Amino acid sequence: MSAKHTYRICFCIRRRFKHKEAEAPEEIKLLFENYSENGSMSVENLHRFLQEVQGEENITAEETENLMESFLHEEHRHLLIFHRKHLNLEEFFAFLRSETNSPLPFPPKVRHDMDSPMSHYFIYTGHNSYLTGNQISSDASEKPIVEALKRGVRVIELDMWPNSTKDDIDIMHGGTLTSPVKLIKCLKAIKEHAFIASEYPVILTLEDHLTPDLQAKVAEMVTETFEDVLVCSTTEDELKFPSPESFKGKIIISTKHPKEFLETKSSSVAEGDDQASVKAPKSSEEAAWGTEIADFMDKTEHDDDNNNNNNGLENQDEDDQHENDAATLLNAAPEYKKLIGIRAEKMKGGIKAWLKVGSEKAHRVSLNEEKLEKAVVTHGTDIVRFTQKNLMRVYPKGTRIDSSNFNPMIGWVHGAQMVAFNMQTHGRSLWLMQGIFRANGGCGYVKKPDFLLRVGPHNEVFDPKAHLPVKKTLKVKVHMGEGWNLDFSRTHFDLYSPPDFYVKIGIAGVPSDTVMKKTKVVEDNWAPVWNEEFEFPLTVPELALLRIEVHESDMSDKDDFGGQTCLPVSELRKGIRSVPLYDHKGEKYKSVKLLMRFHFT
Repeated sequence: MSAKHTYRICFCIRRRFKHKEAEAPEEIKLLFENYSENGSMSVENLHRFLQEVQGEENITAEETENLMESFLHEEHRHLLIFHRKHLNLEEFFAFLRSETNSPLPFPPKVRHDMDSPMSHYFIYTGHNSYLTGNQISSDASEKPIVEALKRGVRVIELDMWPNSTKDDIDIMHGGTLTSPVKLIKCLKAIKEHAFIASEYPVILTLEDHLTPDLQAKVAEMVTETFEDVLVCSTTEDELKFPSPESFKGKIIISTKHPKEFLETKSSSVAEGDDQASVKAPKSSEEAAWGTEIADFMDKTEHDDDNNNNNNGLENQDEDDQHENDAATLLNAAPEYKKLIGIRAEKMKGGIKAWLKVGSEKAHRVSLNEEKLEKAVVTHGTDIVRFTQKNLMRVYPKGTRIDSSNFNPMIGWVHGAQMVAFNMQTHGRSLWLMQGIFRANGGCGYVKKPDFLLRVGPHNEVFDPKAHLPVKKTLKVKVHMGEGWNLDFSRTHFDLYSPPDFYVKIGIAGVPSDTVMKKTKVVEDNWAPVWNEEFEFPLTVPELALLRIEVHESDMSDKDDFGGQTCLPVSELRKGIRSVPLYDHKGEKYKSVKLLMRFHFT
């Protein structure tokens, strides 16, 4: 079926283009022919197709029959066709493009072991979770917290400050022009939305700039708001690292032991921030998509010569610029101390000193991305060993006042559990974060690969810098795309013609696996067919993410955004799959999708 779209070039010239509905590519037609009889695919035929082509070896005939019945019921619900048990070519093509034919396990569900200590998981972590925009002048609000929890974020950060009258607690980015929001509003929002997306524990990381009387007030607010959902450190046993499974539906507080609040002079820019670091993107691609993700290993190796003597490296947590180590109070509110389920440790001394910090009790350390980049130059394997038993949080450097993010791979390949991101600023780095946490049913906890938890017979651990052999090769075929004509206006991409789409596809992972490639441009087509295949040799497939971006080519201006997704390679289902695309914020489009084929060798 086709229609004609008219585009006006000027007052007197019009161009007409035929618009065809998505049609099954030749490979799909051939598959249907091979797995059908007389133009009809029976339950038995479909069962064989799912096993042999889609790699679903364990699917039963009964499950296949239920799958076909469910699909036909949904596809023809307006025709009341319930009893037919076969597919024609058009229906088979529609089945391949349906939501049930997802590239990831469907329906989504938790598949990892959830009974290990929390240090064995990557945890979906937010940074300054209350900010609506930049780090300097945006509003603080409970709304970004709610949005993060709805997406499955499991670690929420709150910066606590006395309000102007010193009798209540504000949440704000101290020393900046950010407007405050009341702590109680944030706590109530967290209670209401904590377990909508996931039943696994929510961790609240608190930056404390309070006096003892306000700490006591925090304790009262927290205990009254969360009640029996809150995990309190009343016994030594409860201070040990819990498993996500053991604390389902629970909220855990993580902060340092109380410090004396020291008044600081407010300023328009926090100490160490650099307004000059916020630059307008230069290239047309950056303008449309955001800056390409930096290759962290190249950067750390480049800095190697300048950082050989970094054992004296200062490792301050974000709140240390407002605290005094000597100001620990002996009379700190005992109710407040009992709130702390995961203690944040002050990292004293150089790298070697804090890497030796160890405890059977639940605790974490924090450092910014720059400190981690410097530390991994000479102590990469030590950090991997450290994160096998200790929680590490990595957060954006202070000069990211535009709330941009860094390459999360630098944390993940070294075992850091809490790579903390600004969720309100969208772009390629955040797409990677969203991608890795699509694994394990989107529950916000992803079990780290075994090699990051293992110690060899000679006490050796995984070395992120090591040059490893290829473990497997991922072959990806990009068949076609569709749905833009339903989700976008006729002139969204081009005023004078249908869009010219192409796909960028590649891998984010360890440096030797990281690559981006692209298809040809298909001109003037709302349902482009590429039929191009790509190979990606993978040395560490367990940490690899498949990056997919669709662009609309524009010779006279910047390329337009047509959708994106990131998929954990470890959970990719082989075969021909319907890949839904997302907008720049990570919201799934209603109709836009790609039809792709995945194969491992």
